[in-house]
Amino acid sequence: MPDLSAAAARRIALVAQGLATARPAAASARHLRATIDRLGAYQIDSVNVLARAHTMPAFSRLGPYAAADFDAAAWGKRRAWFEYWGHEACLLPLSAWPLLQWRMREAAEGKWVYNALTRFAAERPDYLARVRAELRDRGALAAADLSESGAASGKWWGWSDGKQAMEYLFWAGEITVSHRRGAFERVYDFPERVLPAAVLASPVPAPEEAQRALIRIAAAAMGVATEGDLRAYWRLKPTLKPRIAELVEEGSLVPVTVEGWKQPAYLWHAAKTPRRVAAAALVSPFDPLLWERDRALRLLDFHYRIGLYTPKEKRTDGYYVLPFLHGDRVAARVDLKADRATRTLHVHATHREPPADPEATAAALAHELDELARWLGLDHIAVARRGDLAAALHAASHLRRA
Repeated sequence: MPDLSAAAARRIALVAQGLATARPAAASARHLRATIDRLGAYQIDSVNVLARAHTMPAFSRLGPYAAADFDAAAWGKRRAWFEYWGHEACLLPLSAWPLLQWRMREAAEGKWVYNALTRFAAERPDYLARVRAELRDRGALAAADLSESGAASGKWWGWSDGKQAMEYLFWAGEITVSHRRGAFERVYDFPERVLPAAVLASPVPAPEEAQRALIRIAAAAMGVATEGDLRAYWRLKPTLKPRIAELVEEGSLVPVTVEGWKQPAYLWHAAKTPRRVAAAALVSPFDPLLWERDRALRLLDFHYRIGLYTPKEKRTDGYYVLPFLHGDRVAARVDLKADRATRTLHVHATHREPPADPEATAAALAHELDELARWLGLDHIAVARRGDLAAALHAASHLRRA
Protein backbone atom coordinates (compact mmCIF):
# COMPACT_ATOMS: atom_id res chain seq x y z
CA MET A 1 0.00 0.00 0.00
CA PRO A 2 1.24 3.52 -0.75
CA ASP A 3 2.10 5.79 2.15
CA LEU A 4 -0.30 8.46 0.87
CA SER A 5 -3.54 8.21 -1.05
CA ALA A 6 -3.93 10.43 -4.12
CA ALA A 7 -6.54 12.47 -2.24
CA ALA A 8 -4.26 12.99 0.76
CA ALA A 9 -1.38 14.09 -1.48
CA ARG A 10 -3.67 16.56 -3.22
CA ARG A 11 -4.86 18.05 0.06
CA ILE A 12 -1.31 18.28 1.40
CA ALA A 13 -0.22 20.17 -1.72
CA LEU A 14 -3.14 22.60 -1.65
CA VAL A 15 -2.54 23.42 2.00
CA ALA A 16 1.19 23.89 1.36
CA GLN A 17 0.39 26.25 -1.52
CA GLY A 18 -1.79 28.40 0.72
CA LEU A 19 -4.90 27.69 -1.33
CA ALA A 20 -6.78 26.08 1.55
CA THR A 21 -6.31 28.95 4.00
CA ALA A 22 -9.18 31.31 4.80
CA ARG A 23 -8.74 34.65 3.08
CA PRO A 24 -8.21 37.74 5.25
CA ALA A 25 -11.06 40.23 5.58
CA ALA A 26 -8.76 42.86 4.07
CA ALA A 27 -5.50 41.79 2.44
CA SER A 28 -2.56 43.96 3.47
CA ALA A 29 1.04 44.46 2.38
CA ARG A 30 1.99 42.05 5.16
CA HIS A 31 -0.24 39.37 3.63
CA LEU A 32 1.40 39.91 0.24
CA ARG A 33 4.85 39.41 1.71
CA ALA A 34 3.74 36.31 3.63
CA THR A 35 2.33 34.78 0.45
CA ILE A 36 5.54 35.18 -1.56
CA ASP A 37 7.55 33.90 1.39
CA ARG A 38 5.34 30.80 1.40
CA LEU A 39 5.54 30.20 -2.35
CA GLY A 40 9.14 31.30 -2.83
CA ALA A 41 8.42 33.27 -6.00
CA TYR A 42 5.88 35.03 -8.21
CA GLN A 43 6.53 34.19 -11.85
CA ILE A 44 6.66 37.27 -14.09
CA ASP A 45 4.96 37.32 -17.47
CA SER A 46 4.00 40.33 -19.58
CA VAL A 47 0.71 38.80 -20.78
CA ASN A 48 -2.07 41.14 -19.68
CA VAL A 49 -5.23 39.56 -21.08
CA LEU A 50 -6.68 39.50 -17.57
CA ALA A 51 -4.00 40.75 -15.16
CA ARG A 52 -0.21 40.53 -15.11
CA ALA A 53 0.70 36.95 -14.27
CA HIS A 54 2.79 37.83 -11.20
CA THR A 55 -0.13 39.64 -9.59
CA MET A 56 -2.52 36.68 -9.77
CA PRO A 57 -1.12 34.15 -7.26
CA ALA A 58 -1.66 36.59 -4.41
CA PHE A 59 -5.24 37.25 -5.54
CA SER A 60 -5.91 33.50 -5.73
CA ARG A 61 -4.89 33.16 -2.09
CA LEU A 62 -5.89 36.51 -0.57
CA GLY A 63 -8.68 37.87 -2.72
CA PRO A 64 -8.70 41.58 -3.62
CA TYR A 65 -5.63 43.51 -2.49
CA ALA A 66 -4.19 46.95 -3.22
CA ALA A 67 -2.10 47.09 -6.39
CA ALA A 68 -0.07 49.91 -4.80
CA ASP A 69 1.06 47.53 -2.04
CA PHE A 70 2.27 45.05 -4.65
CA ASP A 71 4.13 47.67 -6.69
CA ALA A 72 5.78 49.08 -3.56
CA ALA A 73 7.02 45.64 -2.51
CA ALA A 74 8.26 44.83 -6.01
CA TRP A 75 9.75 48.11 -7.22
CA GLY A 76 9.39 50.68 -4.46
CA LYS A 77 12.15 52.47 -2.56
CA ARG A 78 11.66 50.11 0.40
CA ARG A 79 11.09 47.02 -1.68
CA ALA A 80 10.68 43.57 -0.20
CA TRP A 81 11.36 41.67 -3.44
CA PHE A 82 13.76 41.65 -6.38
CA GLU A 83 13.70 40.27 -9.91
CA TYR A 84 15.81 37.32 -10.98
CA TRP A 85 15.63 33.87 -12.52
CA GLY A 86 13.90 31.40 -10.20
CA HIS A 87 11.52 28.96 -11.84
CA GLU A 88 11.50 31.42 -14.75
CA ALA A 89 11.79 35.20 -14.55
CA CYS A 90 10.41 35.85 -11.07
CA LEU A 91 9.87 38.27 -8.27
CA LEU A 92 11.67 36.80 -5.27
CA PRO A 93 11.90 37.71 -1.56
CA LEU A 94 15.07 39.59 -0.65
CA SER A 95 16.06 36.61 1.50
CA ALA A 96 16.72 34.71 -1.75
CA TRP A 97 19.43 37.13 -2.92
CA PRO A 98 22.31 35.37 -1.13
CA LEU A 99 20.88 31.95 -2.06
CA LEU A 100 21.21 32.71 -5.76
CA GLN A 101 24.73 34.11 -5.78
CA TRP A 102 26.08 30.74 -6.96
CA ARG A 103 23.72 30.87 -9.97
CA MET A 104 24.83 34.42 -10.78
CA ARG A 105 28.48 33.37 -10.63
CA GLU A 106 27.81 30.44 -12.92
CA ALA A 107 25.91 32.70 -15.32
CA ALA A 108 28.97 34.96 -15.52
CA GLU A 109 30.94 31.83 -16.47
CA GLY A 110 28.51 30.97 -19.27
CA LYS A 111 26.24 28.57 -17.35
CA TRP A 112 22.56 29.06 -16.50
CA VAL A 113 22.29 31.61 -19.30
CA TYR A 114 21.18 31.64 -22.94
CA ASN A 115 24.00 30.53 -25.24
CA ALA A 116 23.54 33.60 -27.41
CA LEU A 117 24.18 35.87 -24.42
CA THR A 118 27.29 33.91 -23.46
CA ARG A 119 28.66 34.32 -26.99
CA PHE A 120 27.77 38.01 -27.01
CA ALA A 121 29.62 38.60 -23.73
CA ALA A 122 32.67 36.71 -24.92
CA GLU A 123 32.79 38.57 -28.25
CA ARG A 124 31.94 42.07 -26.98
CA PRO A 125 33.81 42.70 -23.70
CA ASP A 126 34.60 46.31 -24.68
CA TYR A 127 30.93 47.00 -25.33
CA LEU A 128 29.96 45.51 -21.96
CA ALA A 129 32.52 47.77 -20.29
CA ARG A 130 30.98 50.83 -21.98
CA VAL A 131 27.49 49.76 -20.87
CA ARG A 132 28.68 49.39 -17.27
CA ALA A 133 30.32 52.82 -17.39
CA GLU A 134 27.25 54.51 -18.87
CA LEU A 135 24.97 52.90 -16.31
CA ARG A 136 27.32 54.01 -13.54
CA ASP A 137 27.43 57.59 -14.80
CA ARG A 138 23.80 58.11 -15.83
CA GLY A 139 21.91 56.01 -13.28
CA ALA A 140 19.02 53.63 -13.93
CA LEU A 141 18.53 52.92 -17.65
CA ALA A 142 16.45 50.73 -19.91
CA ALA A 143 18.29 49.03 -22.75
CA ALA A 144 16.75 51.51 -25.19
CA ASP A 145 18.24 54.43 -23.21
CA LEU A 146 21.83 53.41 -23.91
CA SER A 147 23.71 55.71 -26.26
CA GLU A 148 24.85 52.66 -28.25
CA SER A 149 21.75 50.54 -27.84
CA GLY A 150 21.49 49.41 -31.44
CA ALA A 151 18.38 48.16 -33.21
CA ALA A 152 16.31 45.11 -32.45
CA SER A 153 16.11 42.54 -35.25
CA GLY A 154 12.75 41.03 -34.34
CA LYS A 155 9.66 41.39 -32.17
CA TRP A 156 10.55 38.81 -29.51
CA TRP A 157 14.09 37.46 -29.26
CA GLY A 158 15.84 39.61 -31.86
CA TRP A 159 17.35 41.70 -29.07
CA SER A 160 19.40 44.82 -29.70
CA ASP A 161 23.01 44.94 -28.56
CA GLY A 162 21.94 47.03 -25.58
CA LYS A 163 19.30 44.53 -24.53
CA GLN A 164 21.72 41.60 -24.85
CA ALA A 165 24.29 43.42 -22.75
CA MET A 166 21.78 44.36 -20.05
CA GLU A 167 20.33 40.85 -19.90
CA TYR A 168 23.75 39.23 -19.64
CA LEU A 169 24.73 41.57 -16.79
CA PHE A 170 21.36 40.87 -15.16
CA TRP A 171 21.88 37.09 -15.34
CA ALA A 172 25.38 37.53 -13.90
CA GLY A 173 24.04 39.59 -10.98
CA GLU A 174 26.08 42.66 -11.89
CA ILE A 175 22.88 44.67 -12.32
CA THR A 176 19.29 44.22 -11.20
CA VAL A 177 15.90 45.65 -12.11
CA SER A 178 15.31 49.07 -10.63
CA HIS A 179 11.71 49.39 -11.81
CA ARG A 180 9.39 48.83 -14.75
CA ARG A 181 8.05 51.53 -17.03
CA GLY A 182 5.60 51.99 -19.88
CA ALA A 183 4.72 48.67 -21.50
CA PHE A 184 6.36 46.76 -18.64
CA GLU A 185 9.89 47.56 -19.82
CA ARG A 186 12.77 46.69 -17.50
CA VAL A 187 14.88 49.56 -16.18
CA TYR A 188 18.24 48.40 -14.76
CA ASP A 189 20.68 49.66 -12.17
CA PHE A 190 23.45 48.36 -9.94
CA PRO A 191 22.32 46.32 -6.91
CA GLU A 192 23.93 48.73 -4.45
CA ARG A 193 21.62 51.49 -5.76
CA VAL A 194 18.49 49.33 -5.65
CA LEU A 195 18.64 46.75 -2.85
CA PRO A 196 19.00 47.37 0.90
CA ALA A 197 22.60 47.42 2.13
CA ALA A 198 21.79 44.76 4.72
CA VAL A 199 20.75 42.34 1.98
CA LEU A 200 23.93 42.91 -0.01
CA ALA A 201 25.98 42.43 3.16
CA SER A 202 24.25 39.14 4.04
CA PRO A 203 26.56 36.10 4.32
CA VAL A 204 26.62 34.13 1.10
CA PRO A 205 26.32 30.39 1.75
CA ALA A 206 28.36 27.80 -0.08
CA PRO A 207 26.63 26.62 -3.28
CA GLU A 208 25.66 23.28 -1.73
CA GLU A 209 23.98 24.93 1.26
CA ALA A 210 22.24 27.48 -0.94
CA GLN A 211 20.88 24.69 -3.13
CA ARG A 212 19.63 22.81 -0.08
CA ALA A 213 17.91 25.99 1.09
CA LEU A 214 16.20 26.41 -2.27
CA ILE A 215 14.97 22.82 -2.20
CA ARG A 216 13.65 23.34 1.33
CA ILE A 217 11.63 26.29 0.03
CA ALA A 218 10.29 24.18 -2.83
CA ALA A 219 9.45 21.26 -0.55
CA ALA A 220 7.61 23.46 1.94
CA ALA A 221 5.67 25.14 -0.90
CA MET A 222 4.65 21.83 -2.50
CA GLY A 223 4.11 19.67 0.58
CA VAL A 224 4.76 16.43 -1.28
CA ALA A 225 6.80 16.16 -4.47
CA THR A 226 8.96 13.95 -6.64
CA GLU A 227 12.64 14.65 -7.19
CA GLY A 228 11.76 16.16 -10.56
CA ASP A 229 9.14 18.42 -8.95
CA LEU A 230 11.64 19.68 -6.38
CA ARG A 231 14.30 20.44 -8.96
CA ALA A 232 11.86 22.04 -11.42
CA TYR A 233 10.67 24.55 -8.84
CA TRP A 234 14.03 26.34 -9.18
CA ARG A 235 15.18 24.81 -12.47
CA LEU A 236 17.92 22.86 -10.70
CA LYS A 237 19.90 20.44 -12.86
CA PRO A 238 19.93 16.64 -12.35
CA THR A 239 23.54 16.94 -11.16
CA LEU A 240 22.15 18.49 -7.97
CA LYS A 241 20.26 15.32 -7.02
CA PRO A 242 22.66 14.72 -4.07
CA ARG A 243 21.16 17.76 -2.32
CA ILE A 244 17.87 15.87 -2.00
CA ALA A 245 19.58 12.88 -0.41
CA GLU A 246 21.26 15.25 2.04
CA LEU A 247 17.89 16.72 3.02
CA VAL A 248 16.53 13.22 3.58
CA GLU A 249 19.47 12.51 5.86
CA GLU A 250 18.87 15.68 7.88
CA GLY A 251 15.18 14.82 8.22
CA SER A 252 13.73 17.70 6.21
CA LEU A 253 12.42 15.35 3.53
CA VAL A 254 10.67 12.05 4.23
CA PRO A 255 10.61 9.46 1.40
CA VAL A 256 7.04 8.31 0.64
CA THR A 257 5.04 6.57 -2.04
CA VAL A 258 1.86 8.15 -3.41
CA GLU A 259 -1.09 6.31 -4.92
CA GLY A 260 -0.91 6.51 -8.71
CA TRP A 261 2.52 8.14 -8.85
CA LYS A 262 5.15 6.20 -10.75
CA GLN A 263 8.06 8.05 -9.17
CA PRO A 264 9.11 7.97 -5.50
CA ALA A 265 8.11 11.09 -3.62
CA TYR A 266 9.26 13.19 -0.69
CA LEU A 267 7.06 14.65 2.03
CA TRP A 268 8.06 17.94 3.65
CA HIS A 269 8.65 17.10 7.31
CA ALA A 270 6.28 19.84 8.53
CA ALA A 271 3.56 19.26 5.92
CA LYS A 272 -0.03 19.28 7.16
CA THR A 273 -2.53 16.62 6.10
CA PRO A 274 -6.05 17.98 6.47
CA ARG A 275 -9.13 15.78 6.25
CA ARG A 276 -10.79 18.20 3.86
CA VAL A 277 -10.00 21.33 1.89
CA ALA A 278 -12.56 24.05 1.15
CA ALA A 279 -10.79 26.10 -1.50
CA ALA A 280 -12.47 28.43 -4.00
CA ALA A 281 -9.97 30.15 -6.28
CA LEU A 282 -9.29 31.02 -9.89
CA VAL A 283 -5.72 29.97 -10.61
CA SER A 284 -3.47 31.68 -13.15
CA PRO A 285 -1.70 29.60 -15.83
CA PHE A 286 1.53 30.91 -14.29
CA ASP A 287 0.67 29.94 -10.71
CA PRO A 288 3.17 27.70 -8.86
CA LEU A 289 0.40 25.11 -8.57
CA LEU A 290 0.51 24.75 -12.38
CA TRP A 291 4.16 25.43 -13.18
CA GLU A 292 4.74 21.79 -14.10
CA ARG A 293 1.87 20.41 -16.19
CA ASP A 294 2.91 16.82 -15.45
CA ARG A 295 2.57 17.50 -11.75
CA ALA A 296 -0.85 19.12 -12.26
CA LEU A 297 -2.03 15.99 -14.04
CA ARG A 298 -0.56 13.69 -11.41
CA LEU A 299 -1.74 15.73 -8.45
CA LEU A 300 -5.05 17.19 -9.61
CA ASP A 301 -6.02 14.79 -12.41
CA PHE A 302 -6.07 17.92 -14.52
CA HIS A 303 -4.68 18.09 -18.07
CA TYR A 304 -3.84 21.67 -18.96
CA ARG A 305 -2.38 23.50 -21.93
CA ILE A 306 -2.58 27.27 -22.10
CA GLY A 307 -4.49 28.43 -25.17
CA LEU A 308 -2.53 31.57 -25.94
CA TYR A 309 0.51 29.44 -26.86
CA THR A 310 -1.62 26.97 -28.82
CA PRO A 311 -2.66 27.43 -32.48
CA LYS A 312 -6.26 28.62 -32.65
CA GLU A 313 -7.50 25.50 -34.41
CA LYS A 314 -6.10 23.32 -31.61
CA ARG A 315 -7.55 25.24 -28.66
CA THR A 316 -10.18 23.30 -26.78
CA ASP A 317 -11.34 25.70 -24.07
CA GLY A 318 -10.33 29.20 -25.13
CA TYR A 319 -7.45 31.69 -25.29
CA TYR A 320 -6.70 32.57 -21.66
CA VAL A 321 -8.21 29.81 -19.55
CA LEU A 322 -8.00 29.71 -15.77
CA PRO A 323 -8.80 26.59 -13.76
CA PHE A 324 -11.31 27.14 -10.97
CA LEU A 325 -10.36 25.27 -7.82
CA HIS A 326 -13.37 24.34 -5.69
CA GLY A 327 -13.00 22.13 -2.64
CA ASP A 328 -9.91 20.07 -3.34
CA ARG A 329 -10.47 19.61 -7.07
CA VAL A 330 -10.42 21.62 -10.26
CA ALA A 331 -14.13 22.06 -10.90
CA ALA A 332 -14.17 24.25 -14.02
CA ARG A 333 -12.15 25.95 -16.74
CA VAL A 334 -12.96 29.60 -17.45
CA ASP A 335 -11.83 31.63 -20.48
CA LEU A 336 -11.47 35.22 -19.24
CA LYS A 337 -10.57 38.64 -20.59
CA ALA A 338 -10.55 42.05 -18.91
CA ASP A 339 -11.85 44.77 -21.25
CA ARG A 340 -10.63 47.90 -19.52
CA ALA A 341 -12.14 50.26 -22.10
CA THR A 342 -15.67 49.09 -21.28
CA ARG A 343 -14.83 48.10 -17.69
CA THR A 344 -16.11 44.60 -18.37
CA LEU A 345 -14.89 41.16 -17.31
CA HIS A 346 -15.70 38.87 -20.23
CA VAL A 347 -16.33 35.21 -19.50
CA HIS A 348 -15.95 33.82 -23.01
CA ALA A 349 -16.50 30.18 -22.05
CA THR A 350 -17.09 28.07 -18.95
CA HIS A 351 -16.53 24.33 -18.91
CA ARG A 352 -17.22 21.98 -16.02
CA GLU A 353 -14.64 19.45 -14.89
CA PRO A 354 -16.44 16.21 -13.96
CA PRO A 355 -17.51 15.16 -11.40
CA ALA A 356 -18.08 18.72 -10.14
CA ASP A 357 -21.66 19.61 -9.28
CA PRO A 358 -22.86 22.26 -11.79
CA GLU A 359 -24.97 24.38 -9.44
CA ALA A 360 -22.53 24.41 -6.54
CA THR A 361 -19.62 25.13 -8.87
CA ALA A 362 -21.49 27.92 -10.66
CA ALA A 363 -22.47 29.59 -7.38
CA ALA A 364 -18.91 29.54 -6.03
CA LEU A 365 -17.44 30.62 -9.36
CA ALA A 366 -19.89 33.51 -9.64
CA HIS A 367 -18.72 34.84 -6.27
CA GLU A 368 -15.07 34.50 -7.29
CA LEU A 369 -15.68 36.31 -10.59
CA ASP A 370 -17.37 39.10 -8.70
CA GLU A 371 -14.31 39.40 -6.42
CA LEU A 372 -12.02 39.35 -9.46
CA ALA A 373 -13.97 42.11 -11.22
CA ARG A 374 -13.91 44.22 -8.05
CA TRP A 375 -10.15 43.78 -7.71
CA LEU A 376 -9.56 44.72 -11.35
CA GLY A 377 -11.81 47.76 -11.10
CA LEU A 378 -14.33 46.40 -13.62
CA ASP A 379 -18.00 47.29 -13.33
CA HIS A 380 -19.60 44.51 -15.36
CA ILE A 381 -19.35 40.78 -15.97
CA ALA A 382 -20.49 39.47 -19.35
CA VAL A 383 -21.06 35.71 -19.53
CA ALA A 384 -21.08 34.15 -22.99
CA ARG A 385 -23.20 31.02 -23.51
CA ARG A 386 -20.25 28.87 -24.50
CA GLY A 387 -19.39 25.77 -22.47
CA ASP A 388 -21.44 23.26 -20.51
CA LEU A 389 -21.34 25.36 -17.31
CA ALA A 390 -22.21 28.70 -18.91
CA ALA A 391 -25.99 28.44 -18.41
CA ALA A 392 -25.65 27.66 -14.70
CA LEU A 393 -23.14 30.48 -14.28
CA HIS A 394 -25.33 32.92 -16.17
CA ALA A 395 -28.22 32.07 -13.88
CA ALA A 396 -26.27 32.70 -10.68
CA SER A 397 -28.34 35.35 -8.92
CA HIS A 398 -25.52 37.39 -7.41
CA LEU A 399 -23.47 37.69 -10.60
CA ARG A 400 -23.23 41.18 -12.05
CA ARG A 401 -23.91 41.06 -15.80
CA ALA A 402 -23.23 43.56 -18.56
